[in-house]
Amino acid sequence: MSPPLPNLETFPPLRDWQRKALVQYLRKRSPDFMAVATPGAGKTTFALRIAAELLCDGTVEAVTVVCPTEHLKTQWAQAAARVGIQLDSAFRNADVHSSRDFHGAVLTYAQVGMAPAVHRRRTMTRPTMVILDEIHHAGDSRTWGDGVKQAFDEAERRLMLTGTPFRSDENPIPFVEYERGQDGLQRSRSDSVYGYSDALRDGVVRPVIFLAYSGETRWRTSAGDELAARLGEPMTKDLIAQAWRTALDHRGDWMPQVLRAADARLSKLREHGMTDAGGLVIASDQQTARAYAKLLDEITGQKAVVVLSDDQGASARIAQFAASEQRWLVAVRMVSEGVDIPRLAVGVYATSASTPLYFAQAIGRFVRARVQGETATVFVPSVPHLLGLASEMEAQRDHILGAPKDPDGLDDALLERAQRAEDAEGELEKRFEALSATAELDQVIYDGASFGTGARTGTPEEEEYLGLPGLLSPDQVAVLLNKRQADQIAAQKRAAAAAPKEAVPAPREPVATMSAAERRVALRRQLNTLVAAHHHRTNLPHGKIHAELRRLCGGPPSAQATIEQLEERIATIQTF
Repeated sequence: MSPPLPNLETFPPLRDWQRKALVQYLRKRSPDFMAVATPGAGKTTFALRIAAELLCDGTVEAVTVVCPTEHLKTQWAQAAARVGIQLDSAFRNADVHSSRDFHGAVLTYAQVGMAPAVHRRRTMTRPTMVILDEIHHAGDSRTWGDGVKQAFDEAERRLMLTGTPFRSDENPIPFVEYERGQDGLQRSRSDSVYGYSDALRDGVVRPVIFLAYSGETRWRTSAGDELAARLGEPMTKDLIAQAWRTALDHRGDWMPQVLRAADARLSKLREHGMTDAGGLVIASDQQTARAYAKLLDEITGQKAVVVLSDDQGASARIAQFAASEQRWLVAVRMVSEGVDIPRLAVGVYATSASTPLYFAQAIGRFVRARVQGETATVFVPSVPHLLGLASEMEAQRDHILGAPKDPDGLDDALLERAQRAEDAEGELEKRFEALSATAELDQVIYDGASFGTGARTGTPEEEEYLGLPGLLSPDQVAVLLNKRQADQIAAQKRAAAAAPKEAVPAPREPVATMSAAERRVALRRQLNTLVAAHHHRTNLPHGKIHAELRRLCGGPPSAQATIEQLEERIATIQTF
């Protein structure tokens, strides 16, 4: 006997974007529909409402959900059950047919790739709606993509969902429509788009404040040479990878100092409105994840929850952490996209991954809003490429086929080699040895703009930023950061004026000399001030103004731009 149909009258109310997209879907009535919505916007609720509509009007008799991980299978089944749709999250390929106790099943992309014929038969047995969650994963491998295509090309309806409709490679995504532009490149086409900037305006997601930490790093090469570099300074890709790896080494001072600052920020959020706020450290591998957890134990006096992979028991640990008031969760790489832990409000990006897709997925763990005014804070290494991604968080991206590789982007494979764990013989230690690393606050990034003039860890200047109130509107965040920066600059001027001056034989005209680094800081500050003024005149987001300047003038994000490029952008925005 089949389970009863869901009751549309008891379905939870939809947000504005969900309602508009639902109307668009019901009008279109085509087999394929792609909805792009920022993490935390409510893609699951939207998809289940469409499934309920199609089940109730008889368009389909079964529902299949395909998602990236085993944990998400459980999460989807629970969400569906709450609205009267029964999905089997324990279905295995060997079962061949779904039980009549369910409206359908939840699968992983890997599961479909292993036995597409099984799921093709299931799909053809009854008119089926297929929900492809985070559809970009169907391009992760040829097996997965071909499997999804073979299994579901006869489905009555296919709904594609994603928060990041772009990939770092050119593997076409099954069932996604591509349109060729005037430049000859093919771009993915979406039927409904609800981006981060839209959700931020509507109060659906939290504002994210990025605290970027630089610092001095030292390491020894395989040739025995000792190298030193300041994290965040312009360097070759090899040197960036090695300085980055040195900073992330748990035996140095950089990670303990950043974790201590992150925990202080978490305490401040808990004191001022977010009493259950939690933190997530994203690590590169199991060894460093355990080491970071040990550091957190020493800093906080409380055990951190460690999730090493999507293995047996991981779902239970994630669910237990989500429902608790424990302070810290440490995960290898990341807790998968779609994992819902709304109380996550502080993050430490302690991994070497640097692709736009990965970064967006990771930051998506912190943006889910619960009540108006909550903010999220993510601590990142002051690496130019990461700072550029943080500055462009509001940018909309599509999956592009045939595009040339970005020469300014950081090579993840290179960073992987620098981060890669070796065997017990310690071959990596013979080739590379991290010697020391110290951390200091470099800048604060919010809404595409940079704030602050730098501060050493443990100083009142750093505490000013760590102590930002936890409940603020997006506009209040910008106003407060501008005030903090102005206060910091004023304090530096007062200190300089009060400093004793050496006697000079005769007065002479002072000569203002600035290093290249000081000149860049001053130009970036001037550019950000002009962008903020233009924002207040036009109400355009800071990120969009910066993106338009890059389009007109060329070059990388302002965090990576040269003095000449910054000067050109300043001259350009003064003509707006």
